[in-house]
Amino acid sequence: MTMQATAARTLSDRTTLAIRQALSGERLGPRQMLLFAGPAVIVSVAYVDPGNYATNIQAGARYGYALLWVVVLASLLAMLFQALSAKLGIVTGRNLAEMCRDRFSRPVVWAMWGVSEIAAMATDLAEFLGGAIGLSLLFHMPLILGMAATAIITYAILLIERRGFRPMEVLIGALVGVIGLCYLVELFIAPVDWSAVGLHAFVPQIPDAAALTISVGIIGATVMPHAVYLHSGLTQSRVPARSDSERAALVRYSNREALAALAVAGLVNMAMVMMASAAFHQGHSDVAEIETAFHTLTPLLGAGAAGVFLVSLIASGISSSVVGTMAGQMIMQGFVRFRIPIWVRRLVTMLPAFAVVGLGANATSALLISQVVLSFALPVPMIALVLFTRRTDVMGRFANGRLTTAAAVAGAVVVLLLNLVLILQTLGIPIPGLADAG
Repeated sequence: MTMQATAARTLSDRTTLAIRQALSGERLGPRQMLLFAGPAVIVSVAYVDPGNYATNIQAGARYGYALLWVVVLASLLAMLFQALSAKLGIVTGRNLAEMCRDRFSRPVVWAMWGVSEIAAMATDLAEFLGGAIGLSLLFHMPLILGMAATAIITYAILLIERRGFRPMEVLIGALVGVIGLCYLVELFIAPVDWSAVGLHAFVPQIPDAAALTISVGIIGATVMPHAVYLHSGLTQSRVPARSDSERAALVRYSNREALAALAVAGLVNMAMVMMASAAFHQGHSDVAEIETAFHTLTPLLGAGAAGVFLVSLIASGISSSVVGTMAGQMIMQGFVRFRIPIWVRRLVTMLPAFAVVGLGANATSALLISQVVLSFALPVPMIALVLFTRRTDVMGRFANGRLTTAAAVAGAVVVLLLNLVLILQTLGIPIPGLADAG
C-alpha cells in the first residue's frame, strides 16, 4: 500500500473515531456536524446532474419562472425520500436493494432489478453526456474526445473509493461546492425578476401540455431512482450503530444533513431555471439545448457567464457520473448478489452515450428523454421505501409515524399521477384542463 493510500485510509479511520466520540458525548460542539456530513452530500450530486441542466434550461427559456414551483415540489420530495432511505440503512444495516431481495418474491426482485438497471443506464447517459458536452465546448474539442476524457476522469475518481469513504465524500463535496458557487455567480450576472421568482415558486400552474412533459422531466431529473437506493447503502456501514440511542443520534444527524444538502441542490436547480428565464425567455424562448444555451449566453451576458456555466456543467457531469456508477454497483450487488469490476460497469453504462453520438442523435434531446425514463422508474424504489420504513417488524421503534407515512404516500401518488398523465399525453388522449402546446 502506498503512502498516499495509507494517508487516505487514515482519514476515514480518524473520521470514524471522531464520530464514535461524538456519539458517546466525548466530543461536543457545532463542528461535530461536519463529521456526519457525507452521504447526503454525495447523493445531492444526483440532484444537480446534467439532466437537470437540460430540463431546467427548457423550463426557464420557454415558460420563464412559471415552473419554479415544480422544482420546489421536487426538492421537497427529494428531502423526504432521501431521509427515509438513509434511515433505512442506519436502522437495519441493509440497503434498499438488499431489503427488496430479502422481502419480495424472486420474480418481483428480478423485475425491480431490471427496471433499476434501465434507470441506471438512463442516468449515466445524461451524466456522461453532460460532462462530455461541457469539456468539448470549453476546450473546443470534438464531442467524442470529450466523452473519452470524461470516461478517464470518472474512472480515476472511482478508484479513490478503495481508500475509504471519507476521501470520496470530500472530493464530491468539493465538486458540489464548485457547482453551487458557479450558479451563485450566475445569479449576480443575470437580471433576475425576484418578485416573479417569489410568486411562481409557490403558485402551481401548468401552462400547456408541453409544460407537463417538462415538469415530469424535472421530477425525473430531481428525484432520482439510483439516489434513493444509494443513500441507504452509504449509511448502512459508514459507522454502524451499536445501540438504539446511537441509531437515534445517527438518524437525527442524517436528517439534518439531508435537509441541508438537498436544500442547496434545490436552490441550485431554482437558480438554473432563473438564469435561463432571465437570459432566454424574452427573445430566445426556443433555446432548448445545452450547446445553444452556451453560445447564446456569450452575447447576452458575456463570456464570463458562459464560461462559468460550462465549468459548472463539467463538475456536474463528472461528479454525477461517478456517483451513478457507485449506485449501479450497489444496486446490482443488492438485488442479485453479483458484483462486476468497476471498469466493466463504467464501460457498459457509457455505451448508450457513445451510441447516441455515433448515430448522430441530438445530445440534449437524449438528455431530456432519459429524464422522462427516470420518472417512470422512480415509483419502484419510492413505493418499496414507503412499505419498509412504515413497518415496525423492519424498523422497530424507528418506523415512520402516521404523518411521515402520509407525506411519503402522497409524494409517491404525485409521481404516479404525473406519469399517468404523461402516458395519456403521449398516446394522444386529451387531458381535461390542459391546452395543447401547439
